Amino acid sequence: MNLHQFPIRRVATAVTALCLSLTFVLSGCASTAEDLNSSVDTVVVIYAENRSFDNMYGLFPGANGIANALKDPASYSQLDRAGSVLPTLPAVWTASANDAAAWSFVASLPNKPFQIDAAQPGGVPGVVPSVTSPDLVHRFYNDQMQINGGKNNLYAAWADAGGLTMGYYDGSAMAMWKIAQKYTLADNFFQGAFGGSFLNHFWLVCGCTPTFPNAPASTISSVDSTGVKLNLAASSPTSALNGKPVYVADKNVTPDYFAINTTQPPYQPSGASPAAGGDNRLADPAQAPLPPQDSTKVKTIGDTLTAKGVNWVWYAGAWNQALADRSNIYNNTTPNFQPHHQPFNYFSRFDPTTSSGQAERAAHLKDYTDLVSDISKGVLPPVVFYKPQGNLNQHPGYTDVMSGDAHIADLIAKLQASPQWKHMAIVVTYDENGGFFDHVAPPKGDRWGPGTRVPAVVISPYARKGYVDHTYFDTTSILKLVTKRFSLEPLPGVRASAGDLTSAFDFTQTP
Repeated sequence: MNLHQFPIRRVATAVTALCLSLTFVLSGCASTAEDLNSSVDTVVVIYAENRSFDNMYGLFPGANGIANALKDPASYSQLDRAGSVLPTLPAVWTASANDAAAWSFVASLPNKPFQIDAAQPGGVPGVVPSVTSPDLVHRFYNDQMQINGGKNNLYAAWADAGGLTMGYYDGSAMAMWKIAQKYTLADNFFQGAFGGSFLNHFWLVCGCTPTFPNAPASTISSVDSTGVKLNLAASSPTSALNGKPVYVADKNVTPDYFAINTTQPPYQPSGASPAAGGDNRLADPAQAPLPPQDSTKVKTIGDTLTAKGVNWVWYAGAWNQALADRSNIYNNTTPNFQPHHQPFNYFSRFDPTTSSGQAERAAHLKDYTDLVSDISKGVLPPVVFYKPQGNLNQHPGYTDVMSGDAHIADLIAKLQASPQWKHMAIVVTYDENGGFFDHVAPPKGDRWGPGTRVPAVVISPYARKGYVDHTYFDTTSILKLVTKRFSLEPLPGVRASAGDLTSAFDFTQTP
């Protein structure tokens, strides 16, 4: 038989199947890297917003979820700020006047996780996931204070939304739940960094924390001697039952000048408007945007892909709209574009005032409409990142669960109908927990994380079917997967102990 008569992928798959069927290791069997290279041409990363694993998938069959949490009060009981066990959950302090009645039931609940969309004591109907919940604090120091060294018992104490932090949904109504049942759900995947969206988007693309040298004093956080706890203001309530915590300074920058909470991009689109009479492509320095991160010193996955000659694109919902009209930025309606969710727009490589920066932006920073077009034409680049616009990203406070769920599921259907689907791997995950409780302690990492556990779903013709993967992953696992597939220079911030997501695949399957 002449092997040259058969496609190389078919030969690779056959060899891999032979290797896996043997009970001992033979030299010459295909390695995981070889399997990956011969099977996957396109990696797509979809990055949604602000949900812990327990909050969205805590009831998923076979996953480490709510049932495990409830086996032992030590896994869920929340302490008050002085260390005593809370008798009940605190009130939802962030509920607006219009929403207060709908969420008032939380204050009378037992000190344990509760299902938001289930009937509550006293005949209260619960709140369905198509309704937008109040937002919850999800910032760098707060997240660490809630995790409390892995005990996960101070979520309610330090949540500005009180007991809402302990809420979870029956996610079985979600389209993404049904997709997860068909493919692989990772139930041991953690956000790359402590805290919120701003920092975790950096960890998605560079495994790094941005710097803000000589940041204004008004942006510096006040932290105690541990380096992980915010200093409380004298006016802060001593008990979570009496009100949300008040801090001396819960700001955006560490005392040693790392930007860890939402700070605006130096380039438009930015929440910092252009200076009056200044360049409309830039953010006004007087509004303290993050200084451009030096692309010659800090490498992103985009840099390592480009250096290898591998094309990539960051597609963002409403990118073009935000550039054309600032009223689309943070407008709390549609599209509610979020500039701090656009990590490449912080790097000097994408400086719109230079010819090279303009070229880089045109090549690598595109709109959702471009994504849909490229999918239908079968011309997606080898590496795709997609960030939904605000009203479709599932973020509490300004959108609901179900709108984003439908949007992401529809996008996956488009990808599955693409000519590129047969050799595609899709990873759908969340930037961070959004302040919601999770019962699993994050593994020990470094100063920056990993933080709270979040959902992740791997979808591919080669993904294991109906599988729950218990391997430890975090956001940097995505960088590992891309680096492995395209033989890139490793990024220094990627955690050695985190998996590379290949355990979610079975390359013996025929697409």
